[in-house]
Amino acid sequence: MRAEQQYIDLFARYEELVCRHSTPVMNALRAGALADFERLGFPSASGEDYKHTDVAQAFAPDYGLNINRVAIPVNPYDVFRCDVPNLSTSLYFVVNDTFYERELPKARLPEGVYAGGLRAFTERYPEIASRYYGKAAPSGKDGLIALNTMLAQDGFVVYVPENVAVERPIQLVNIFRGDVDTLASRRILVILEPHSEAKLLVCDHSVDDVKFLANQVVEIFAEEGACFDYYDLEESNESTTRFSSVHVRQAAATRVLVNGITLTNGLTRNNYYVELNGERAESSLCGMSVLDGEQQMDTYSHITHAVPNCTSDELFKNVLNDRAVGVFSGRILVKANAQKSVACQTNRNLCATREARMYSKPQLEIYADDVKCSHGMTTGQLDENALFYMQSRGIPRDEARMLLSVAFTSDVIDRVRLEALRDRLRRLVEKRFRGELAKCAGCRACES
Repeated sequence: MRAEQQYIDLFARYEELVCRHSTPVMNALRAGALADFERLGFPSASGEDYKHTDVAQAFAPDYGLNINRVAIPVNPYDVFRCDVPNLSTSLYFVVNDTFYERELPKARLPEGVYAGGLRAFTERYPEIASRYYGKAAPSGKDGLIALNTMLAQDGFVVYVPENVAVERPIQLVNIFRGDVDTLASRRILVILEPHSEAKLLVCDHSVDDVKFLANQVVEIFAEEGACFDYYDLEESNESTTRFSSVHVRQAAATRVLVNGITLTNGLTRNNYYVELNGERAESSLCGMSVLDGEQQMDTYSHITHAVPNCTSDELFKNVLNDRAVGVFSGRILVKANAQKSVACQTNRNLCATREARMYSKPQLEIYADDVKCSHGMTTGQLDENALFYMQSRGIPRDEARMLLSVAFTSDVIDRVRLEALRDRLRRLVEKRFRGELAKCAGCRACES
């Protein structure tokens, strides 16, 4: 049986239950998503975009789904203390793919700002939700998005009204917890109205020793003059597989930063789609991973310059040890009328062993003649001369390798615009290269 069929059969059997535990706004897209999934199926490994990641194989096992929305017996506010030292955040939780609403942060957000469950948001603001939900990530082009739209029943929303700046960063902790192998259909929706500002930090954790599979869709809308930072920190485990699609739509004079950092994982596929649809929009897209064992990181990006006078800056780095596999495929599309576009794409990789593998394919597709665009890729090993020099100054070889590896990743961390988070990430990356468990500060689950 094709891997897709079990999900088609499951939805046909439990459609009424799925819809009952969701809302009309989300339910309105399910029939179309089902038709799209039946037509598209999972992305094929025979195609160029998924050449090194077998999606069907990842989804083939019989995962459990919490369709009936059974409460997971955990109070994350008691168990998890994942706040970054010296960084005051409004802290929220999603357990598997359900927003935890029994206890909420005591810190109040500015008037009109919403941070909370997707289901509750679509009930409270159905007109706003229908205007944005599913619009940046339509189900008709990607089977993974179609499957997510079919099955998602809840998620997380950040909504900031016009001319409002949210000074305190918003933090979302995604927790995977369960007694059986579990599939979570996660959804994040971010809406910034004109001239608003916000920052969102998302942290992924897997707690139990079963197999977890996350199929996540993130939609970010930045209206005219808005400014938004999205930080994605993955600290799961080797039995966790994650497919994440981040879709960004920027209007005129917007500034959006997307920074994804993977410190521990099993198999991760991150898709990034950025559309610059208004003049003077600025996009910064970056990420890094530290991989060892059999871990794999597959990154795909597609940035579209649709109008003139926009800027995009893209940087991805990977450090691979043992038999780890890294993949980067990036494309910048400059449309015919997008004159005066400035775009830079860079991919840098370190392979610390002969068994590690890195596959990279940067691409430019330009239809305008007055642009400044560049792309580049390098894959190599640590500089032996630098290692020798450091050893000659009394630094042990392992310590020298760690220091050079940390230095290699520093420019991705330097793009974090929260000083406390930036300092914490430097410490976590250093611990990761030392072979220590990368723990969140004060996380009781990690300390146990």
